[in-house]
Formats: sequence, structure tokens, C-alpha cells
Amino acid sequence: MDPDRLNTPSTSAIAIKAFGHRLHISQDPNSKHLGMTVWDASMVLVKYLEKNSRKGRFNPAKIKGKRVIELGAGCGLAGLGMALLGCDVILTDQLEVLPLLARNVDRNKSWISQGSSDSGSFGSVSVAELDWGNKTQIDAVGPPFDYIIGTDVVYAEHLLEPLIETILALSGPRTIILIGHEIRSTTVHEQMIEMLKNNFIVRSIPKSKMDIKYQHPSIQLYMMELKVQPKCNSEPCETIKLKELSHASDEEKEACDCGEMHNGEPSTAVELKDLVPQNGKLDDWEIRRCGAMAARLLRDVKFT
Repeated sequence: MDPDRLNTPSTSAIAIKAFGHRLHISQDPNSKHLGMTVWDASMVLVKYLEKNSRKGRFNPAKIKGKRVIELGAGCGLAGLGMALLGCDVILTDQLEVLPLLARNVDRNKSWISQGSSDSGSFGSVSVAELDWGNKTQIDAVGPPFDYIIGTDVVYAEHLLEPLIETILALSGPRTIILIGHEIRSTTVHEQMIEMLKNNFIVRSIPKSKMDIKYQHPSIQLYMMELKVQPKCNSEPCETIKLKELSHASDEEKEACDCGEMHNGEPSTAVELKDLVPQNGKLDDWEIRRCGAMAARLLRDVKFT
């Protein structure tokens, strides 16, 4: 089957170009396990990394060799993107997802090594079982990590507490967390942000920083770090904050300029007609987004 075909119930694979390579990701949309489908938020995150890899924290010269763990890796797209930047990545998910995940890792590592002269810049990728909240499995992957990533990992409220507990257990004082989330339920999304803000400084990545094509009003990217109480005994807190910002990268300064997450969220109201270009022709990404919107509109429709 052509890997460029759309993500429909009959599609067994998708392809996406990133960092000069063409990643081929197998999936099983008919599986009852949600982790066996490539979700759009993972595409948005990978293309965001690619766009911001020329300078700042995601420049390969700065990020090469950093330890990364992906939670709820599913088909593995986001983690493979970090490996293409030179990171050492552990992709984690539940046991039943691991065979598909491992197959995607092995095939793409092979294709990258055979088809590119700069394959030496590829980091390392391994696969591990990790059920959120399982202390034995958390200890086995060797925290803390430099980066923790996850895309579309939460769809129900009961998953929020174990997710945040796991992120905290995997984090160190300098860990950066990258989360991609498609808003399907405003209740779940608002609760997720509220719970995250209890433990992390949460910043929303502006759309201007994302790939011009691979973005959508309902898909948000967040960059987070642990809240640290500054020691203000010897000098004013504001002075300390200014010193910290003076040593930050350009990207970190721009993120700080955005401020912490506010209570108001970007509007996700967009009509199907707004996604259709004037020439009436849709590319793969636009069709995926139209399909996602149609599914959302039909979600509460009951047929009799």
C-alpha cells in the first residue's frame, strides 16, 4: 500500500518528510488500542522541531546526546523526530503497543542508515514498557531525562493524575517537557492545564513558531519545566529572574515573552469551509484535518 495514502481505516502506513528524511510509520487504525494510530499532534510536534532546529535549544549541535523519553509513544513518530536531532531516545508505551512500535523503529533506522550520507547524526532509539505510575518500570528507564515528550496522550480525565505523577518521577530540575494536545474535550483540556500548572511552568507555543502547514487551531503545543522556588534571601527575586533570562537561548526568551499559560485558551472554532483552499484541492494534511473536524461534528449525533 502506498505510504502516502490518507489516514483512513484502510491505511496501514503514513509517510512524512522531516529533517531531510522520509519517515514511514506503520499503524493499525482498526485496532481497539488508540496507541496504534498516528495522531496529528505528533506530526505537528515533529514539524515544529524541524522548523526550530536551525537555532535555539533544538539545534542539533546543542541537543545532540540529550536523553529523551516519550510517553505514550504509540507508533513512535515524535520520538523518531528527536532521534533525528541526535538525541538518545526511549520510546515507551503499554505492552501490547510495543511490537508495532519496535517495528517502526527498526525499519526507519534501517532506511535512514542506508539512504543518507549524514545518518551518523541520528541518535539512538530504544523501546520500553511503561505503564504510568508503575515505579518499577519508571526506575528501569533511568530518570531523570533532559526532555520528556508526549503527543495526544490524554483523552479522559482519569488519565491525568497518573500521567502527571509519571512526568514528575521522570523529571529533574532542568528537564524540559514538550506536550502536543488536540482539544477534543474542553473539560479534559482545561483540567489538564490546571493540574499541570500546579507543578510546572506551562507555556503555550505560538502558532508562528510552528510549521506553516502542519498546524491547526485545535492542536496546541506546550513547553513546560518544573516550578522552582527561588532563594530570595541574598538578593531580590526579580534580580534572580533577570539573571536566569539573560543566560537563556533566543527561543527560551521568546517563550518567556509569551508568558505563562493564561486561563483563556485559543479559540478552536473553525469551519470546514475555512480549510478548503480557493482552488478546491486539498493535500493530505488538509484532508486529515477535515476528517478530524467532521468526526468531531458527528461525535454526538445518534442515528436511529
